[in-house]
Amino acid sequence: MTGNLAVSIERGTEADVDWCTHLMASTEPWLTLRPSPKACEAVFRRPGCELLLARQGETKLGFILLQSSGLAGSPYVGAIAVASEARGKSVGSQLLSFADKHFPAARNIFLCVSDFNAGAIALYKRVGYEQVGVLKDYVVEGHDELIMRKRLK
Repeated sequence: MTGNLAVSIERGTEADVDWCTHLMASTEPWLTLRPSPKACEAVFRRPGCELLLARQGETKLGFILLQSSGLAGSPYVGAIAVASEARGKSVGSQLLSFADKHFPAARNIFLCVSDFNAGAIALYKRVGYEQVGVLKDYVVEGHDELIMRKRLK
């Protein structure tokens, strides 16, 4: 695959959870953070979360997990991942853009990112997020989680 991919973003189903769990467990930051497979799956079953998948035809390319009332009562990106073969092809940007529009009344949207996840940090900054805080040694000793916010129009 080369260039940007045009994707459709659709609500995920119970049948998609296994694929999302596998993707999550096989990519950063989860490789470093090392949650159990059961903990990865539990992320998709949290109350108030909405799973959305990026697809091209029948091919799943990535997902985003959204919460309408996360940090400080604002929308929150609980997790996002893009399949390795689709990285660098704007799939992550399209999922984040979808999240911005998904909450039309919101003034802000938040997410957390591990300090060692340089690719994700670069993506978030590129689409308008800024770091607003740090959670020291939050998930794993020696690694911080960066709180990032994007102001929505």
